[in-house]
Amino acid sequence: MKYKTLGRTGLVVSEMCLGTMTFGGSGGIWSAIGGQDQDTASNLVRQAFDAGINFFDTADVYANGVSEHMLGQAVIDKGLRRDEIVIATKAHGRVQDLLPPDASPHAEAEAKRRQTTRNISGLSRKHLFDAIDASLRRLKMDHVDLYQIHGYDPLTPLEEVMDSLNDIVRSGRVRYIGLCNRAAWETAKANGIAERHNYARFESMQMYYTLASRDLEREVVPLAMSEKLAILPWSPLAGGLLSGKFKRNQAGPNNARRASFDFPPVNKERLFDCVEAMEPIAAAHQVSVAQVALAWLLHRPWVTSVIIGAKTEEQLSDNLGAVSVHLSGDELATLDKVSALPPEYPGWMFEVQGRDRASSVG
Repeated sequence: MKYKTLGRTGLVVSEMCLGTMTFGGSGGIWSAIGGQDQDTASNLVRQAFDAGINFFDTADVYANGVSEHMLGQAVIDKGLRRDEIVIATKAHGRVQDLLPPDASPHAEAEAKRRQTTRNISGLSRKHLFDAIDASLRRLKMDHVDLYQIHGYDPLTPLEEVMDSLNDIVRSGRVRYIGLCNRAAWETAKANGIAERHNYARFESMQMYYTLASRDLEREVVPLAMSEKLAILPWSPLAGGLLSGKFKRNQAGPNNARRASFDFPPVNKERLFDCVEAMEPIAAAHQVSVAQVALAWLLHRPWVTSVIIGAKTEEQLSDNLGAVSVHLSGDELATLDKVSALPPEYPGWMFEVQGRDRASSVG
């Protein structure tokens, strides 16, 4: 396992991060995504830690808060020292009340009414302050190392978001801040506000990025390279489609997440071109197709830590094996070619003009 600093900070994180969206799911999409009980979750956390992972990611909405609770309990159950691990969580979405099977009609009605409350989601100062306190209670911790805004809120000005996050950092409840699923221009604007007011700035960007979905390279990657922002890819196997279990024009496994939760969206023709290009590479290295897909990301110089999730110890072990897969220049070129994005304006103009300008100095 290798380690890198998070953005321009001194925080050191493992090149793989254990994502815990699979912990505790019951009902709705969460049953399709995971459903691990506490013993399984605790064992996965310990297995990851023993393999060198020091970075663990969750969110308040994962399994409606249960993922945070189980991650915090796993840290306690397995005796992990808090100063040896990096804990990340997120805020933005609406965390629904969890009701026991024998809940009374009154409790059910109250939970349904609460879902119409206006201020239990978004990025307002009120919600962010409420959300970090709730996350810390579930995690049984007094701080998180990385606090990430989980999405886009059209109602809250960026100035309010950055001011609120800065106050949360200054309060000691959060060490660093990051974002997820935001546009490059918004990120640049937000960090401009932070610089102007001497606020804490976003240090990381947790974004969807896979061999078969390289949209990030158009705008986000250049920003990250220029401003020294960490890129933390989520769903690196495209929701399982790059695991090697799915074939072109064939049905996938019935128990796979994609069977009931077909997300995130992907160009499947390009994806299966990628799978077919990875298969001989995987065979040559005597590894799984999933390991090749993860190894490709680990070879990208702008990637800081790849967020992996697992339902079983066997699946986690396979994913962890990607750190030992060293792809050759020719293999990387093959994968880059088959997964290349179609040219898009103004990118193709930059390439033409940049090549012409560079030629003037040889």
